[in-house]
Amino acid sequence: MIVALAFCGALLSSADERAAQIAAAMTPHERQVLVVGDTGDALRNGVATGALGSAGFVPGIPRLGVPPLQETDDSVGIANPSNARRRDVATALPSSLSLAATWDPQVAYRDGALLGDEAWRKGFNVLLGPGLNLARDPRNGRNFEYLGEDPLLAGTLAGTEICGIARQHVVATVKHFALNDQETGRAILSANLTEAAMRESDLLAFELALEGGKPGAVMCAYNRVNGAYACENAHLLNAILKHDWAFAGWVMSDWGAVRSSGAASDGLDQESASNLDPVKLALGAIPESRLLDMNRRILRSMFAAGLFDVPPQRLPIDYRAHGASALDAAQRGIVLLKNNGVLPLPSSVRRIAVIGGYADAGVLSGGGSSQVMPVGHPFDVPLGGNGRVAVYDRSPPLDAIRSAVPAAVSFVDGRSSSAAAEVARRADVAIVFATQWCTEGADLFDLALPNGQDALISAVAAANPNTVVVLETGNPVTMPWLDRVAAVLEAWYPGQRGGEAIANVLLGRADATGRLPITFPSSEAQLVRPKVPGSDALLSAIVSGLRGYRLAVALRPFSVDYTEGSDVGYRRFAKQNLTPLFAFGFGLSYTRFRYSGLRVTGGNTLRASFTVSNTGARAGTDTPQVYLTRKRGEAEMRLIGWSSVTLAPGASRNVTVTADPRLLADFDSTAGTWSIREGMYEASLGAASDALQFHASAPVAGQALKP
Repeated sequence: MIVALAFCGALLSSADERAAQIAAAMTPHERQVLVVGDTGDALRNGVATGALGSAGFVPGIPRLGVPPLQETDDSVGIANPSNARRRDVATALPSSLSLAATWDPQVAYRDGALLGDEAWRKGFNVLLGPGLNLARDPRNGRNFEYLGEDPLLAGTLAGTEICGIARQHVVATVKHFALNDQETGRAILSANLTEAAMRESDLLAFELALEGGKPGAVMCAYNRVNGAYACENAHLLNAILKHDWAFAGWVMSDWGAVRSSGAASDGLDQESASNLDPVKLALGAIPESRLLDMNRRILRSMFAAGLFDVPPQRLPIDYRAHGASALDAAQRGIVLLKNNGVLPLPSSVRRIAVIGGYADAGVLSGGGSSQVMPVGHPFDVPLGGNGRVAVYDRSPPLDAIRSAVPAAVSFVDGRSSSAAAEVARRADVAIVFATQWCTEGADLFDLALPNGQDALISAVAAANPNTVVVLETGNPVTMPWLDRVAAVLEAWYPGQRGGEAIANVLLGRADATGRLPITFPSSEAQLVRPKVPGSDALLSAIVSGLRGYRLAVALRPFSVDYTEGSDVGYRRFAKQNLTPLFAFGFGLSYTRFRYSGLRVTGGNTLRASFTVSNTGARAGTDTPQVYLTRKRGEAEMRLIGWSSVTLAPGASRNVTVTADPRLLADFDSTAGTWSIREGMYEASLGAASDALQFHASAPVAGQALKP
């Protein structure tokens, strides 16, 4: 399940010593240089800054040979904010939620290596990613940048992605620490959660990523956690991150997230964008020993990643090879949610109607700081009068389908449901593309497809029973038309080769291999918070005509009480006996798989062994999942392992999954340890969290584990 990469666990042996030597040789003024950054403007007031033009820049110290930190956003590709680096394109990868849907650490590692390679060849040495805040709310506008709702899945994939980045001699930054789980009021809300619940959910994802990837930096979040701002939260930064987890790198602030001049004493090591912060660090008040520690942490990560020894160079990038990787990742992340036999499209199809979703122009991407200027010119769609645009990667599914089939393929834009229905009526198969745009800085108010797309799909399905819906979304959506369509594909934001990836899965050139990393609720009523906290006040202020600064100051600080505790997503659905629209882990295939021979052994943890067989007529990839379903006689639900298995027809493979002991434990806040109580523990095997077919139990020894 987990990619074993020795490089990730082997920081340069001399990194600590070299960092200490440089830090000790710094003058008092030089010790203030690395701990304060700025936005990465190449020019400021007409003067060259030394920055490349990106998210952030920290000057170097030439006297000591310390290079500057050139920092770029990178959740789904190397960003180019406001085209600061004129005509500088990058490979646009599928969204992080699509990556999570692959459930494959190898894909995550490859994505990280691609990101690191392009960054290094553009002159960058710090990547501001990956992000792995858990999807506590499926309406979070930034979920597409994250890795789903489960800490094991998210932490494992983030860790291997970090390994890939680090291999390219670039510092990776894990963000946003912690509980930055919604965008509405993100700079003023307090995320309130017990210590045990934090440790067993959101913080566990970060802990696993740090262990698996050894990132150089952690970015603290905008929000408050239990009342204290994340970038001045001594419990999070000093007690947990640096003490309990022994994190040796540095903590950088998010852009504009510093709220206290004394944040350094609470664990902040670097003020990343001082020109955006409402409050600046009081550098003169920082004790010398603490300032020395801040510099040593930054330098250590720079040495460990090779920033001194293998500095970035402006070199050509193999965009063709990277595009092929993006195509494969997109195909691997597409989830087949329903199929009444219409897919894969047979060669006998003579007339195909493609409808809506700007399928003639490209595939949708998410907005905000992660926006990539892709290889090939993007297609922009204005979003009302607020100046925002949705960016489409120019990989038209329409063109990909036309080039791959002999059938007559027609297209209508879907603005008229009646016109779309008429075209669908004359086709053998109708393919409706439906989109949901998400962006940093704004949450969705509901889970419905916007702009009347549900009505469009219903009209087309009424005209043609062989209607296929392709979803390009950043989050789950409701599907009131589900019973009336023949097939549904969730393609997420599939990146710059996304149109080809969708066509390949529709036509069966690629197997449907994706599995959901996030639960699809049947309605908002199933959510623990049916309304996004703070959204009523935000809507009221917008309706009143407030904009910009006046809108920001109109919102009052508020709290979000995460009463679900560690029961995020599918765990809460199981505990409340709720039936989702589609469950965590779900996904169909074009072939069939059978599981057999489950055997569970105990001891200090659980080990599950079983056999996976491909009983279908074509090769395919499956993701068998193992869950803890009973703990000492009490019902439980937690993913403890999985495997990605590719098999030829008739082939079988034996698989063994070993659970991290923390997944069997409860966090004891009083003792500050993970506690496993002695007893019988049940593991269950299946194809999704609600489709567990086999169960077996074994005794586990009682023990206390350090955090």
